[in-house]
Amino acid sequence: MSRIYNFSAGPSMLPLEVLEQAAAEMTNYNGSGMSVMEMSHRSPVYDAIIKQTEEDFRALMNIPDNYKVLFLQGGASTQFAAVPLNLMKTGKADYVVSGQFSGKAFKEAKKYGDAKCIATSEDKTFSYIPEITPDMVRPDCDYVHVCYNNTIFGTKFPDVPNVGDKVLVADMSSCITSEPVDVTKFGVIYAGAQKNMAPAGLTVVIIREDLMGNAREDIPTMLDYKTMADNDSMYNTPPCYAIYVAGLVYKWALKNGGLTAMKERNEKKANLLYDYLDSSKLFKPTAEKRYRSMMNVCFVTGDADLDKKFCKEAAAAGFENLKGHRSVGGMRASIYNAMPYEGVEKLVEFMKKFEAENA
Repeated sequence: MSRIYNFSAGPSMLPLEVLEQAAAEMTNYNGSGMSVMEMSHRSPVYDAIIKQTEEDFRALMNIPDNYKVLFLQGGASTQFAAVPLNLMKTGKADYVVSGQFSGKAFKEAKKYGDAKCIATSEDKTFSYIPEITPDMVRPDCDYVHVCYNNTIFGTKFPDVPNVGDKVLVADMSSCITSEPVDVTKFGVIYAGAQKNMAPAGLTVVIIREDLMGNAREDIPTMLDYKTMADNDSMYNTPPCYAIYVAGLVYKWALKNGGLTAMKERNEKKANLLYDYLDSSKLFKPTAEKRYRSMMNVCFVTGDADLDKKFCKEAAAAGFENLKGHRSVGGMRASIYNAMPYEGVEKLVEFMKKFEAENA
């Protein structure tokens, strides 16, 4: 069977050449006589892998020297607790709730201190990003937390939110490496890797060095950023294979023009799909135009039965995982870095055909 077009929100498709290289090295990595899955994380061979992965990630994201890169486990959801446990010095933090995951992060933070929702778009089913101004931020809060791209609702912050002199923390799980980002505007960036960088199991944290070492005394050791940084992400066994694949993905992105080129590719794909949706009489995009995500394109027909029919026929035609999140229904096409332009082109052709047949 030939490969399908996989529009899954995560775990998502990886670049084919990355998969092929991983397959070729599966049983014997670089003449070591064993798979990366089998080797000790303390071995010189693996040490070279993780160091090269970090070096390439730093080059790709243009990460300054005063930021640490941590390769962790537990998904972005574990960071919902790790962030307040590490950063809440005064016990206050402000949150912007623009979707389901930022809502979960806010709920988790309330367990550890005075977390306040300073803005939300829940009034319109999270179809837009609320505007943030420095005067909305409490002067004595430790940080402001945002989810930069909302996978479920297909929205994204159009600009870096202005939080004045406060530390900005961003969950970038579903948009990291999709375009250039000025890391210096953020105190912490974290991301589950399974949407745009690697298989499930790896979580990446980028943290400014001065923000470490202030964790609560009762923080679990595994969640302490300083402990993980002091041990070069090796306090315990890291997600070795996922880190290795992430390294291959970073090399692929660098070879293909870096994040400037990724942004151009992603804009071209997103524009093709959104332009069709804006002209369609059957399908309607759900996110407000200014806040549309390049990564997750959400749309509906307005008829739940027709939505179901579309997803079923699309899957039969080789377009998988287009069903929207169970909490919102409809459809969602996740078009991360690895999705080729041709995949979106063929999806639009199929949608036009479906519209003609079901007008």
